[in-house]
Amino acid sequence: MKQSQNKYVNNDREKRRVLVGGCFDLLHYGHIQFLEEAKKMGDWLVVALESDENVRRMKGESRPIHTQEQRKSMLEAISCVDEVIALPPIQGHQKYYNLVSRVHPQVIAVTQGDPKETNKREQAEKIGATLVVIPKIPTPSTSQLAKLLGLE
Repeated sequence: MKQSQNKYVNNDREKRRVLVGGCFDLLHYGHIQFLEEAKKMGDWLVVALESDENVRRMKGESRPIHTQEQRKSMLEAISCVDEVIALPPIQGHQKYYNLVSRVHPQVIAVTQGDPKETNKREQAEKIGATLVVIPKIPTPSTSQLAKLLGLE
């Protein structure tokens, strides 16, 4: 198992921390490429993992397919991921900002087309981090895969 038990990041301030967030429900090639690209931007990759409740609210009643604990375990098995923070149900930009402030990454990485990019850019600016947009890889999304597999 990886370092974190929800302690909000390695205390070694010498490491360049990169923060990403998401649902990561059905892991696919696009997720892996995104995480590997994000890791290249620093020494310590932190994944903020959405709660089951938030995934349901964003993606619909048939989601998530895997529980947050299962998704956390899968992410921790990926070699480029250093820490996974299982988020409680969160609503509102201030609560996300509070998390970002505690993690205090030097880089926040998002996927091209992230609907919350503007909010994440503001959060990055407030803490002196850089927001980096990683181009999307042409691969089926989790929602597309779920439909293809008859899960939605």
